[in-house]
Amino acid sequence: MLGYVGDPIFAHGLHWQVWLIVVVKVLLAFALLMLSVLFMVMYERKAVAWLGVRYGPNRAGPGGWLQSLADGVKLFFKEAFTPARADKWVYKAAPYLVVIPAFVAFSIVPIGGTVNLWGWHTRLQVADPPWGILLMLMASGVTVYGVMLAGWASGSKYPLLGSVRASAQMVSYEAVLGLTVATVVLETGSLQTSAIWLSQRSIFYHWNFLRTGLIPFALFAIAITAEMTRAPFDLVEAEEELSGGFNLEYSSIAFALFYLAEYMALVTNSAIMVTLWFGGPDGPFIATYGWLGIVWFALKTLIILYIFVWIRATLPRMRYDQLMELGWKRMIPVALAMLLVVAGFQVSYEWGFIAVGGSLVALAVLLRAIDVGSVAASVDVISEEVAAGGPATGTGVT
Repeated sequence: MLGYVGDPIFAHGLHWQVWLIVVVKVLLAFALLMLSVLFMVMYERKAVAWLGVRYGPNRAGPGGWLQSLADGVKLFFKEAFTPARADKWVYKAAPYLVVIPAFVAFSIVPIGGTVNLWGWHTRLQVADPPWGILLMLMASGVTVYGVMLAGWASGSKYPLLGSVRASAQMVSYEAVLGLTVATVVLETGSLQTSAIWLSQRSIFYHWNFLRTGLIPFALFAIAITAEMTRAPFDLVEAEEELSGGFNLEYSSIAFALFYLAEYMALVTNSAIMVTLWFGGPDGPFIATYGWLGIVWFALKTLIILYIFVWIRATLPRMRYDQLMELGWKRMIPVALAMLLVVAGFQVSYEWGFIAVGGSLVALAVLLRAIDVGSVAASVDVISEEVAAGGPATGTGVT
């Protein structure tokens, strides 16, 4: 078990200069996240346009790169209204319940090593609690409340349906997130994000995506995509069914906050993926120190962000039943099996291989049971249609 080593700035007590540096770090992290959102909006639009052989935004500013700033200014000057049937206090509070968790989660991300600021040594990280990664899971859970309350408080059926759908989706995939994060905790021996980063130092084959066997990382990536309700899991904004989803009745600054939260979550979760699975601020062959780590961290984060954009531009939207089946019937059992396998190898190679064999047998039995249940359910539906005198075209039933 790794010992708790916090930010060295607190080693000599809480001097007023320490408080000043902490405040500066918070403000800089907030500014960095805001600028990252402005950049990410244009990064996505430019990348999707390039993938689709289109020009994309090219009017506002040099090469169109100020378009997101123009859109943000426009939103702030639009008319803000509150629906007559809305619960006004909850309606106005809901956007903040979505925005704040994204910033809280970003605060635990180490974006560089230890640096010297005005004679004080401090880590390039806002907060480094010993239970840091749990803060990310907590922030993810609070976001569900913001989405649910936004739809419920709007006083309209379409936002309510969108919020219920979003909440069910986010809760379903939180289980996968928790199980895959647990594999990282088992491998590194700590919940502290800086300790998770430091356990992957020196060379790339120490990175957790390799040490845990690739599968937990793949499950985490799919689950975090569904958690952010991005394509191909963007079912909360299925326009042909729900108009605009849970934020349908919002406009002006309130709508801008939801839009801001979506891209803040994208940047934050990409940064967390770099920290958990790809060595944090370290390069592939060297352990970086000080300010140099920011370069490696930014490069790896940009690559992950591009992959998210690539997926959005490539894959079609799934059906909701497929989404739920993927989460509950496929990913959760596999994530639990991988947790047992990683735990087994932590004890010994013998227990690790026993866990592999047992997990394969259990998964085979489970998948067979799910398939049998699906076939039985299909037969029941067909039988009901035939009994009701309805058509059974293409079913093979006469």
